[in-house]
Amino acid sequence: MAVNVKPFSRAMIWLPVVAIAGCGMTWMLLVGSSGAETQLAPPPTAMSVQNAAMFNPAITPTEAPRVAAVEALTPAETAPVDGLKISSQSWRRGGLGSKALVTLTLRNSNDYAVKDVEISCAFTRRDGSHQTDRARTIHNTVDMKSRKTFARMLVGFVNIEANRAKCSLVTAARV
Repeated sequence: MAVNVKPFSRAMIWLPVVAIAGCGMTWMLLVGSSGAETQLAPPPTAMSVQNAAMFNPAITPTEAPRVAAVEALTPAETAPVDGLKISSQSWRRGGLGSKALVTLTLRNSNDYAVKDVEISCAFTRRDGSHQTDRARTIHNTVDMKSRKTFARMLVGFVNIEANRAKCSLVTAARV
């Protein structure tokens, strides 16, 4: 009276695998179909051409593309972050070894002061593989044509395997 249990146990193993794969395929199909929405609004350049022709009666619809091209060629004001530079940086661990404390010097070569400087720091392992990213906003003001050192700022928690940090500037606001 021996009962053969092998076919039953194999079926029990493969049933959840097939069910999970089926759910995953259904999810991919649903997410893929919702992400393929069409763009309903006209592109921004077309809107500016329409607005230029609509609000200025001296511009005819045939002149509107030329006006938009001239507006696109006018030099834009440089961003405040373009005049900023990190002249020196270092980091160390704080707390019980899981907090990253960054010391950096910001140099402002702009003709105006900047504030709310956002930095992003990438942490890597000893072998160079990427570990984690952390960002922080510095709410202090850096005066025009000057430099300012920020010592031991808490950037966030990092993995214990992180060995190196490289910080870069993201944005800044003009004062």
